[in-house]
Amino acid sequence: AGISYGIFDSVVMLVDFINKQFDVLADDLHIRAAKTGMLADAATMKAVAANLTKYDFGALVLDPVISTKHGNTLMEEEALSTLKNVLLPLTTVITPNFYETQHLVGRELHSDADIAEAAAEIQALGAKNVVLKGRHDSDDQTEVRDYILLENGKHFWLTGPYFATERKNGTGDTLSAVITAELGKGTPVEDAIRIAKHFVDTAIQNEIAVGHKFG
Repeated sequence: AGISYGIFDSVVMLVDFINKQFDVLADDLHIRAAKTGMLADAATMKAVAANLTKYDFGALVLDPVISTKHGNTLMEEEALSTLKNVLLPLTTVITPNFYETQHLVGRELHSDADIAEAAAEIQALGAKNVVLKGRHDSDDQTEVRDYILLENGKHFWLTGPYFATERKNGTGDTLSAVITAELGKGTPVEDAIRIAKHFVDTAIQNEIAVGHKFG
């Protein structure tokens, strides 16, 4: 199987190497926004959190890579608790998928009310703004509904069309990256989220066929 079929190997960066990257970036650049992706273990998370406390890298977008959009878990228990206790309190916007939200609150979610409650719990852990990405794993659905809870208490559902395609690897990464880019430009957080949602919907609609499976 090729790379479009899944994840087959990974290498965890040494903490010293991560620290050096932060030192060099902070010395050279004025960073207005940053985002995290796959942070493999508790040691990595603690190193990132320590550096984000030491240096001001602006708004932090946390894309908590705990499980895939198909529900396969990628993170160990110790790392999950470190994510919640150490990284969440530093977070400007968190963007978990449906399964990651369930991991963060430790239970299954069945209704809109469950999802709203989960968002409030995640915000209480320290994330200022919460974007709970809706499920998109049934070809019967016609739309994808994301639940947004902002720092000011405003909350709403952000609905977009569901595209029946498997060509959507990287959509979550792209959403968090666009939010980060917009925050870096000084865009207000609600606008940044809406722009990112539209950007990703447009990208999925105009799919690129790369590889044999999840392009």
